[in-house]
Amino acid sequence: MPPTPAYALFRKALFHLDAEQAHGLAAFAGRWGERLAPALLDRWFGYEHPALAQTLWGIRFGNPVGLAAGFDKNAVLIDFWGRLGFGYAEVGSVSARPAAGNPRPRLFRLPEDRALINRMGLNNEGAAAVARRLEQRRAAVYPVGVNLAKTHDPALVGEAGLADFAESFRRLAPSAAYVTLNISCPNTTEGKTFEEPELLDRLLAAVMAAPVRPRPPVLVKLSPPAGADAGRARELVDLALGHGAAGFVVSNTAPDRAGLASDPAAVAAMGRGGLSGPPLAARAAQLLRQLYAHTGGRAVFIGVGGIDSAEE
Repeated sequence: MPPTPAYALFRKALFHLDAEQAHGLAAFAGRWGERLAPALLDRWFGYEHPALAQTLWGIRFGNPVGLAAGFDKNAVLIDFWGRLGFGYAEVGSVSARPAAGNPRPRLFRLPEDRALINRMGLNNEGAAAVARRLEQRRAAVYPVGVNLAKTHDPALVGEAGLADFAESFRRLAPSAAYVTLNISCPNTTEGKTFEEPELLDRLLAAVMAAPVRPRPPVLVKLSPPAGADAGRARELVDLALGHGAAGFVVSNTAPDRAGLASDPAAVAAMGRGGLSGPPLAARAAQLLRQLYAHTGGRAVFIGVGGIDSAEE
């Protein structure tokens, strides 16, 4: 479907803003739209059909299309996403301590690829602030998951990093429909993740031992492999299932720049960061197929990457 004139005009106006400014403006509009015209949003975007609903872990999901982590880091728009038609939403990434993230600019558009590069650096208000917002809306009409990450601090390594992750899990898990462990974010200063099997083993042991009641399902977010081989991802999946993980989010943003049509020099000038959008769609879907076949129905998968239409 071609874009409407109103959409084209609105898009042009937003593209005159820095990408992060446009993001902030969209969030501001969402907050006020939900406050001023909730019935109108419900009428425009509300849609239910039994064929779209499913129950997982005893939780009803009205439809399979959710909002991925990254847009609503601090859970300030959780009612809005339900009114916009999403079947669920995942807030975060949230860390135990507040973090300002990386210096700006840290979000870049690739218009030719309809993609983004971000190195936000896990900016968020911290577990205590997000937990308060979640606790205030326990009567949610749709599921809200929480994406957790280690606090953006290169000094938090080893046992300190594990304790940081476990602290945010203890604080946020009781108010979450499910919890996703973001082990694969490429946007930390130290550039390290928990995708090394030994580190993931220790992290899952710490999280699963945390005294949390009620205990939500725990998912693990994986990064897309650089090539076609998903051997490492399969190893991580088996390890996580052994610790009692309920599912996986496939996949995170990509640190590489494979398959882009944008000018390579312009892309290089943007610097490091995670790539998201349509260039990621085929890679994420391929990994999803491989891991689903590998697990034989033993786990739930949430597919992320390049979903920009009903057909996709």
